[in-house]
Amino acid sequence: MGLNVIDANMLAKMFLAGAKNLEHKKEWINELNVFPVPDGDTGTNMSMTIMSAAKEVAAISNPDMASLAKAISSGSLRGARGNSGVILSQLFRGFTKVISEYDEINVAILASACEKAVETAYKAVMKPKEGTILTVAKGAAKRANDLAVAGEKDLEIFISEVIKEAEVVLSQTPEMLPVLKQAGVVDSGGQGLVEVLKGAFDAFLGKELDLSLDSIPQASVNKSALTPNIEAQAQAEIKFCYCTQFLIMLNKPFNIKQEMDFKEYLESIGDSIVVVADDEIVKVHVHTNDPGLAMQKALLYGSLTTIIIENMRLERDEKVSDMMEKQMQDTSSAAVIKEDSVKEQEPSAEHKDTGFIAVSIGEGMNEIFRSLGVDYIIEGGQTMNPSTEDMLNAIEKINADNIFIFPNNKNIVLAANQARDLTTEKEVIVIPTKTVPQGITAIINYVPDVSVEENEAVMLEESSKVATGQVTYAVRDTMIDDKEIHQGDFMGIGDKGILSVGTDLQEVAFEMISEIMKNDYELISIYYGADITEEQANELVSRVAEAFSSCDVELQFGGQPIYSYIVSAE
Repeated sequence: MGLNVIDANMLAKMFLAGAKNLEHKKEWINELNVFPVPDGDTGTNMSMTIMSAAKEVAAISNPDMASLAKAISSGSLRGARGNSGVILSQLFRGFTKVISEYDEINVAILASACEKAVETAYKAVMKPKEGTILTVAKGAAKRANDLAVAGEKDLEIFISEVIKEAEVVLSQTPEMLPVLKQAGVVDSGGQGLVEVLKGAFDAFLGKELDLSLDSIPQASVNKSALTPNIEAQAQAEIKFCYCTQFLIMLNKPFNIKQEMDFKEYLESIGDSIVVVADDEIVKVHVHTNDPGLAMQKALLYGSLTTIIIENMRLERDEKVSDMMEKQMQDTSSAAVIKEDSVKEQEPSAEHKDTGFIAVSIGEGMNEIFRSLGVDYIIEGGQTMNPSTEDMLNAIEKINADNIFIFPNNKNIVLAANQARDLTTEKEVIVIPTKTVPQGITAIINYVPDVSVEENEAVMLEESSKVATGQVTYAVRDTMIDDKEIHQGDFMGIGDKGILSVGTDLQEVAFEMISEIMKNDYELISIYYGADITEEQANELVSRVAEAFSSCDVELQFGGQPIYSYIVSAE
């Protein structure tokens, strides 16, 4: 007779096995991406999302179902990267809402949890598209429900049949999305979900698996990109000495009165307060002279973890010393960093009405955003999609009531939205810019003297008018948009597909611009990347200016990796 229930210990093993299977298959999943570009891809994003949760699960020595559900939900929620990662985290979020109520789970409970997972994930996506991970999850959930209704009790049969159905739906995704069929691949996010299920089933069957996380490679994080320097704050008087951060693992969800009381208490002992709450966890940030008081109050609501206390006065003194030494060393260099330019990189310590966060990469692109008034730059963009946690950290750093976020990549919009939804202390407005040029146009159109709502409307409208093209190289052979692409070819990618392909970089860039200019535009902006010389960029500008003499053509140094040219027309 088969097994009819799963306890928390077994489910933890299954989750870790699913996470490791996805991690081991991530490069193969990356290869399934339709566009053969050298980006941070679906497999990487999903893997980093689930591994964030896996670390929290592995840290629980003897889990019950409630603590396991919290670890899975909160870990994946904060670690979510890219659209596929955010959707995966929402699947886990819905799933764990159901299972957290039980000590053991059976077929009926699993079927209900799968249904809730799909419902939650679909709600998180503004315009759900069939033929994706959502469709695979929906098919699996439907099969789970059918089996439960039919009276199936054996979990081995149940899970096996659910995975089979997920694979069947996955195999049909090319018929739902023509772009998949033309490229000859199934949906990469759906494949990632199937690999999680397969790994979990292996653990259920008792296969010998290495569930340790020691062998999992850590993500490469540019800490200087994700954490702003404090030179600008170093000159300021520090009223409260200790920057205090911690997580509250809630005994039960905050009600409105508890949340307001907690915030009021923190305001009575400090400033720079951020309280980000969901049903299971609260993230707290406060500057105070007595961290113990903040933590004692927090203990009334649950247990504390991830406690970080930093002495800001010591940091200030060290930074001032380092700054003086560096400035003395650099005075004879042509690359002296002026104090004003350093301050532009920092969130202002002074409270203000509106702040700005932009996702960007490349020295030139970053400097453009700073010059336009962006308070905080999260580096990542195409090559490393930032997580929801990265967004939350950025929001915490800006001392403003209203914060606009410019994701500047369609694969980052959902993570930004998720950070917005987790933030209660500040008003966060996500302008869903899909490219860096759209983000630049959006912030250029910001008007300080009008309302947040009016600015949002104008930014959305003006950024939507920007056409973007990007030139990069192919990492594999494929066929897409009726264009045959070979590994190493250069590709000009527009907002809606491949515009040009070839072996000559400059020619591909010009052909891409020519395709974009079939519409009526007045301004062409060309941002050249880290692999392009100024001479090459000027050659392209001269050719473009001659071909489209009625347009203004601007050249800017972007310094972005991977994308040799980023071009906008408006």
